[in-house]
Amino acid sequence: MKVNGKPMRSIWVEDDNHTVSIIDQTFLPHELVIIPLNTMEDAMIAIKDMKVRGAPCIGATAAYGMAIAVRADASDANIAHAYETLNASRPTAVNLKWALDQCMATLDGLTEDKRASAVFTRAAEICDEDVAICSNIGDFGKTLLDDISKRKNGETVNVLTHCNAGWIATVDWGTAIAPIYKAFDAGMDIHVWVDETRPRSQGARLTAWELEQHGVPYTVITDNSGGHLMQHGLVDICLVGTDRTTATGDVCNKIGTYLKALAAFDNNVPFYVACPSTSIDWDMEDGLKEIPIEMRNGEQEVGWITGRDKDGNIHSVTTMPDPKKTRNDAFDVTPRKYITGLITERGLVAANRAALRAMFPEKG
Repeated sequence: MKVNGKPMRSIWVEDDNHTVSIIDQTFLPHELVIIPLNTMEDAMIAIKDMKVRGAPCIGATAAYGMAIAVRADASDANIAHAYETLNASRPTAVNLKWALDQCMATLDGLTEDKRASAVFTRAAEICDEDVAICSNIGDFGKTLLDDISKRKNGETVNVLTHCNAGWIATVDWGTAIAPIYKAFDAGMDIHVWVDETRPRSQGARLTAWELEQHGVPYTVITDNSGGHLMQHGLVDICLVGTDRTTATGDVCNKIGTYLKALAAFDNNVPFYVACPSTSIDWDMEDGLKEIPIEMRNGEQEVGWITGRDKDGNIHSVTTMPDPKKTRNDAFDVTPRKYITGLITERGLVAANRAALRAMFPEKG
């Protein structure tokens, strides 16, 4: 994708073939800040403090964090420490552990002098694979939008999305936003309802910023507006991402996704989840009981709001009598019965065990 006309990824190795750089997403949309990851601890902090976020991007950052750790010290003890530290940085996105396990598998049996090169190569492969996966998801998801456009005789297709599942949440293209980019680039008349996605406003800050950069028409709405829009026929389809999907099709995504799924179900609006196979946890069956839900700092993220004033100055303000009296569940689980289907890199699939096993037989 492009920022100010310049092609970019969310994470990359600089021309010196040494420095790993990321876009610090906490500054968006007000400022494009690029920072280096010089140590494994830098990668851990980037994940923990949400300088990077989005399950695929977290996985890619963890992979490079492991590579940087091995470059500094390729001993078994340091590798074990790096794995444990990075794996503990955030609990919900399954891509984190998946990417670290990919790195560990690459290191297996190698002598210390060959380890750094091997894991850096694997981290780069993970990034390239993610780009291909997201592009495929975009292609398969676009077929859904094509069908809607045909039924509407070319009139505007209205998509509702929650949180940010665009290219900044992956390495490139995105998951739930990839079909929108593909459709827009093909000339479709498309419009996106962007949930603001409190408390961190990933929709209003990140998805809107992405769509603005690409020229896709959009409107930011309050989180509670989606059901109302669906009742009045203003939403043709819901597209959301996932941080962890169980082997049975339950989906864990940013808090508020479940409520959108309920509204879509009640109003017969298709509700699709863009689901790369790297986000499927094949060892989990019951999302409500098994998926760990991250509890984040309520005072910091809910009690205070950060924004830019008319003069361009950034401030934090509170609208509460006591910003400490808050609760901040970061994710919720949408049971599979409310999901119309999953969009994977191999095609559209029903949200159930049998369909997923058929689509990915090697996981059996």
